[in-house]
Amino acid sequence: MMQHGISVPTLGVENLQVTYAVAGGPVSAVRDVSLTVAPRECLGIVGESGSGKTQVFMAAMGLLAVNGRASGSVRFDGREILGLAPEALNRIRGSELTMIFQDPMSSLTPHLKIGVQLAEVLVTHRGFSWRDAMHAAGLILERVRVPEPQRRLQQYPYELSGGMRQRVMIGMSLLCEPKLLIADEPTSALDVTVQSQIMDVLRELRFEAAMAMILISHDLGVVAGLADRIIVMYAGRVVEDAPASEVLQRAHHPYTALLLECVPNLRDARLERMPCLPGQALGAGMQELGCAFAPRCPRATELCRLERPPLRAVHQSVQVACHHPLSP
Repeated sequence: MMQHGISVPTLGVENLQVTYAVAGGPVSAVRDVSLTVAPRECLGIVGESGSGKTQVFMAAMGLLAVNGRASGSVRFDGREILGLAPEALNRIRGSELTMIFQDPMSSLTPHLKIGVQLAEVLVTHRGFSWRDAMHAAGLILERVRVPEPQRRLQQYPYELSGGMRQRVMIGMSLLCEPKLLIADEPTSALDVTVQSQIMDVLRELRFEAAMAMILISHDLGVVAGLADRIIVMYAGRVVEDAPASEVLQRAHHPYTALLLECVPNLRDARLERMPCLPGQALGAGMQELGCAFAPRCPRATELCRLERPPLRAVHQSVQVACHHPLSP
């Protein structure tokens, strides 16, 4: 979308807060997160479980649990969608804005054949006839490398492997030619070989389809070969935002550097055990004094423990929330 000759971000999130009402008091899952995704850009979102990375996009999609509340701004293709009425949001979800999840079995309807589930998307969102929708469903399965696509259309989800089901979900997300595809841990439930195959499919779509993509993962290694830019989250906040090449060559936040150390090098025959991050992540709802990462950080000082660092520019196109960033 263009406004007066200026390209509008496909997705723009500004000062997003996500809070859950629980018995012990409100819990903050996302804290003052801002980010943008440009048309055709692939943005990687990385962080440990509980870092808030998925909650950002559940809020954007209007999919928070009933006790969840979001504030701030989420603009999709120039339109504010945070707090949009369900009817209006439903017209966007599944057509212009789509999301695929870690477990495809929970996203597919178990008692409906694959072809029916795919065709319904086109009938509902694009007004296809049933015959045309089934034909298009077969073509999309072929596009995402599902073998024997016509046979798969007549099968139920339980008859497919995990990798095959994930391909079906990717295909379903592409049926309406969305402007933005959000993939939340799309390979974590799969074995290493199938993970590689799914990433190859996403990589091909990244360049073939005229859409933006967000890839959410706890593993920097997963997003490394696909993302243009990487955002690292910790305890509900953005701690680093930089071009992917910059992050992979020289991390600026100590947490990012430790995440990189945890990416296994399968070519190193001397590797005897998987590296892991020291300490424990800050629990949801804990109100930190100072930097949330300070208890686990090898560079932490008294300043880190007393004063929370703001997200600031430390290098061209690099923002870091750290009092003592690496490679300034």
